[in-house]
Amino acid sequence: MQFLEINLDTFSQASILGFAALTAYILTLLPTNLIIVFPLTKKTGFPQWLLKYRRLIGLLSFFLAVVNGFIFFKQRNFDIFDLKTYFVYFQGVATFIIFTFLAITSNDWSVKRLKKNWKKLQRLTYLAMFLVTWHIWDKMAAHWTYLTPVGIAAITAIIVLFLCRTWIQCQSRPKKHQPTADKVTVLNKSVG
Repeated sequence: MQFLEINLDTFSQASILGFAALTAYILTLLPTNLIIVFPLTKKTGFPQWLLKYRRLIGLLSFFLAVVNGFIFFKQRNFDIFDLKTYFVYFQGVATFIIFTFLAITSNDWSVKRLKKNWKKLQRLTYLAMFLVTWHIWDKMAAHWTYLTPVGIAAITAIIVLFLCRTWIQCQSRPKKHQPTADKVTVLNKSVG
């Protein structure tokens, strides 16, 4: 049973904070995906609870990600004026920029001010979902902890859930090129 024992010394503070940020981020992605892919989960109340606290959980995820990034920034003595730093850490920097926009606009004032554009801006979270996966895979490849495969499995499951949701939504939309029943009836009356 030694393989079940986890030695906390193998985890760095940054890894634990990154995993916590990922967990909170996944919780922000879950409700809509669950409701569409597994409609019966609506009866449990869990997706509604997540929806109610989604912004707060998202801000928690952002805060944890900032602290995670700050720790790595201090540990590795990054040169912010060196462009190579931004190429090497592209996924992390791009995700951080997206999360910053999402965090800044996670308030009622932004919803009122941005109107329809607020939802468009918030959809950047789905791009961030793929960037986070790439970031975890790329940056943790050399030094996996016990948390790394759990994190990768969790974000991959969310991506699969998101792709299922997208497919379901595409299937439920009416096709543009197929005439509806009303149009067919009108066409038949004009012919006869």
